[in-house]
Amino acid sequence: MPRMTAAAAAVEILKREGVTQAFGVPGAAINPFYRELKNVGGVSHTLARHVEGASHMAEGYTRAKPGNIGVCIGTSGPAGTDMITGLYSAIADSIPILCITGQAPVSKLHKEDFQAVDIATIAKPVTKAATTVLEAAQVPGVFQQAFHLMRSGRPGPVLIDLPIDVQLTEIEFDPETYEPLPVYKPSATRAQAEKALSFLLEAERPLIVAGGGIINADATDLLVEFAEITNIPVISTLMGWGTIPDDHELAAGMVGVQTAHRYGNATFLESDTVIGIGNRWANRHTGYNLEAYTKGRKFVHVDIEPTQLGKIFAPDYGIASDAKVALELFVEIAKEWKAAGTLPDFSAWAASAQERKATLQRRTHFDNIPMKPQRVYEEMNKAFGKETRYVTTIGLSQIAAAQFLHVYKPRHWINCGQAGPLGWTIPAAIGAATADPETPVVALSGDYDFQFMIEELAVAAQHKVPYVHVLVNNAYLGLIRQAQGGLGINFEVNLEFENINTPEIGVYGVDHVKVAEGLGVKAIRVEDPDKLGEALEEAKKLAVEFQVPVVVEAILERITNIAMSKTVDMSDVTEFEELATEPGHAPTAIKALKV
Repeated sequence: MPRMTAAAAAVEILKREGVTQAFGVPGAAINPFYRELKNVGGVSHTLARHVEGASHMAEGYTRAKPGNIGVCIGTSGPAGTDMITGLYSAIADSIPILCITGQAPVSKLHKEDFQAVDIATIAKPVTKAATTVLEAAQVPGVFQQAFHLMRSGRPGPVLIDLPIDVQLTEIEFDPETYEPLPVYKPSATRAQAEKALSFLLEAERPLIVAGGGIINADATDLLVEFAEITNIPVISTLMGWGTIPDDHELAAGMVGVQTAHRYGNATFLESDTVIGIGNRWANRHTGYNLEAYTKGRKFVHVDIEPTQLGKIFAPDYGIASDAKVALELFVEIAKEWKAAGTLPDFSAWAASAQERKATLQRRTHFDNIPMKPQRVYEEMNKAFGKETRYVTTIGLSQIAAAQFLHVYKPRHWINCGQAGPLGWTIPAAIGAATADPETPVVALSGDYDFQFMIEELAVAAQHKVPYVHVLVNNAYLGLIRQAQGGLGINFEVNLEFENINTPEIGVYGVDHVKVAEGLGVKAIRVEDPDKLGEALEEAKKLAVEFQVPVVVEAILERITNIAMSKTVDMSDVTEFEELATEPGHAPTAIKALKV
């Protein structure tokens, strides 16, 4: 049997499980693992500037391509504690990433050794498994089990903590005969699928709610096929955006209290039957008024995680199943029923959804200076084509993006859906662009999100990772300011100050152009909306020429309220701005405004 260190065995397993890329920050307790990364070879490594950034890079890497598992590496503490936010973000959105931490020697555990912390206990609530390996001979099995767990059932992250002496110990391990463990995924039966689709036989206005589980299962083609056979409109969740192209005749928009379309909410409220696939009824989708969301409708829920069924509300019928398996059966049965003439005709209902799509629109075209954010998304729609992959996380910028941008393919909207940590966007964009250099990446941040992990721009400069980063700057915590309005306050949310080094930007404070350039990337500031389009085109050229990120900063008016529900009720959304009343008001809408 070959002999090697446990750390070398771990690297060999990474390779055989399909890992080719890792992100991290070396430290004393993880250095033996880094030595084997170098000596064994086969796994590239990107050095982050912040260890939380490494975890978000791993997330972006996983989310960008089917089958990817991002890996982040650091010491147990403080690197491991920094990566907790990434683990939380990953488990919340069902994203498999592997976090590997280096720990103090086994004999020093619980003795307050330098940078020693019980990271496995800390990480347990935000992982599928978190283990400190005390015996070197167990390392291969722990890694094998980690990949099995990450891929089985509802995907999610795993943390493996390796004491430094465990890493250095030699063990017997034969990488040539290593085999990954079979992946377990619950599968719907034919009888279950027939029962689920039987609800369509009594429906008049059915909808499909397509969640991120369909993207995780790489089953978007099946989703579109099922919708086309049945002629049922599709509502995408925020995590499921891209399951069906926005310009498809059955794409009915998004529903919710924030990231929603007027026509999406209106169509949902007219529906009588809802088939949810791979979704979790998140509160930004349903709102807190579940009666408004559920009243008068029957629900079928398909999810890979059995405990998701009935968690938010009890469906009329639930199936624990991988989305791909369920959709394969749905397509098979729908074809049979259609051929037999027993499938109802929903064409008039589908046409009504498109009618709402053509009439219930928000205005994007404004010529104001400072510019309104809606105009930024209009110009982005013009500048970036159907191949664009968007990356963003949280805030009014993200909410408005979901209302105004267009997504045409799965994994082309990479969004931290549940956790929403500020600073996520830059490292996630780096991870996504590293995973798939051929697809153009456009990141989107508000000024506060951008500032949180701005140092990671240097990582992209060092490693030649080009993308375009649209920065909308109003020198405000815009979403929190808008939320505080209901409490009658505007407290500790304004970021304005007069920068003594850049007086020309007035009260907008931070000179993002200078900071970005200091970190080795290109940056353009735009104040006139009529010049934004040419700035975006220039950014695309500069990114290709210099192989670095290019920041396009749009100076916004200080206060713009974005449409959302004040009462967290999807049937009660407030429109704060002018609505589109003529086609020129929303020139990049999926459908020309019908008046």
